[in-house]
Order: sequence, then C-alpha cells, then structure tokens
Amino acid sequence: MPESTKETARAVVRKVVVELEERLTRRTRATLNGALDRSARARRPRHHDIDWDRTVRANLGNYLPEHRTVVPERLIGHGRAARSVRKEVVLCVDQSGSMAASVVHASVFGAVLASMRSLDTRLVVFDTAVADLTDRLSDPVDVLFGTRLGGGTDINRALAYCQSRITRPTETVVVLISDLYEGGIRNEMLKRVAAMKASGVEFVTLLALSDEGAPAYDRDHAAALAALGAPAFACTPDLFPEVMAAALERRPLPIPAA
Repeated sequence: MPESTKETARAVVRKVVVELEERLTRRTRATLNGALDRSARARRPRHHDIDWDRTVRANLGNYLPEHRTVVPERLIGHGRAARSVRKEVVLCVDQSGSMAASVVHASVFGAVLASMRSLDTRLVVFDTAVADLTDRLSDPVDVLFGTRLGGGTDINRALAYCQSRITRPTETVVVLISDLYEGGIRNEMLKRVAAMKASGVEFVTLLALSDEGAPAYDRDHAAALAALGAPAFACTPDLFPEVMAAALERRPLPIPAA
C-alpha cells in the first residue's frame, strides 16, 4: 500500500477506533477494576485495612445480645490497588475473513486491558500462521494494520503458542475468539484446551466479539469445548467487560440466552 494511501486509511481507522474507545474504555476499566479489587480482598487484613461494614455483615451470626456487640470471627479487608501484576490475560484472535468485526473490537479491548497496571495482557492473532502483536497494544490502529484478514485457520497452532507463553496458569485467563472452523489438528486443539484448564487456566471461547449477533460457527467444536468446561458463545462489546470480570473472579460466565 502506498504511504499516502496508508496514511489516509490510518486516519479512517483511527476515527473508528477513537469512537469505540470512548464507548468502551470507561466501563471496561470500572468493571474489571472492581473484579480485581474483590479478588484482592485480604483474609487477614491489618487493622486499618479492615472493611468494617462487610465484616459486621459477615459475622451477624456471632451477635451477643447481652453485650450488644458482634464478635468477628472472620475479618474482611478492603482490596488494595496492586503495585504489581495480579492477573494475566491472553487474547487469541482468529483473523479469518469472517472475523473482521471481532478483530476490530479485540484490538480496542486489548489496548484497554493493556493500559491497566493490574493486568499483563498479550494479543495473539492467527490464520494458518501466528502473530504476536503485544508490542503494538499501546495503539490499536497499529494492531489493525498488523493483521491480515483472510486465509486459513489453525487454532491448534495458535493455542500452542499461547500455552507456551503462560507462566502462571492459575492467574491466567485465555480468551479464544474464533468461529471454530479449524483447519489444523482438531484432537490436538481439544487436548490443548483440556491441558490448560487442568493446569488452572480460565479458558473462555467467544464465537464472535461484535454487535452482529450469533455468527456461523462449527457446532461440533463448540459442543466439544463445552464438554471440557469452556462453553462457546457470541459476545457483544457491551457484554465483554462483564465476561472478563467473571473470568477474572472465576465465577460463572454471563452467557447470553441463545
């Protein structure tokens, strides 16, 4: 692409990205910061870190009427802002032609997540090859210019790369965004997901990350992943923060009705 054309294209893409960031950033940060703070609440807080309201509520069964007081057997602390990374997120995004809208939204969300100091975020895109675009996450426009829509799909190869980069499985969330039309080795892909989950990784499968609704997808692969405890479902950008918050807190995902 000639430089003049590329600059024009970047200007158009940047306008779209800025609009998406304005729509999605504040809510995403607020939702995920809340989830991270809840997961960080101390079990044995120091005196000045005690959340007295939650502590009293949790110990109402220990109320002594003769003394008109509650004896707290369990103290609950305020979540403190972490100075170091607490959780790791890996976005693994299918860049086949049918996933265009998902690639755009994943790029924006990747940039938002990367800006949060409590998260260590990696962005991997794939077709039959795998590209790690983590170093471009500060600018989602650069991410989009680093993708190439179209081509085949090798989910197994992409997951193998992601798996090799995981250092703290029990603190890691992997989000696979794909319609699951696998051109690689199906059984190896499923074994890899099972191995990651067995190691403690929280695995989320999104058939799409877009406003378009339910996409066409490989139903057999979706059922196989669901059997492994990784249900596959389409997700709108508005729902994504809640999905990520649930995954980070390891609670049931807010799966939309079919």
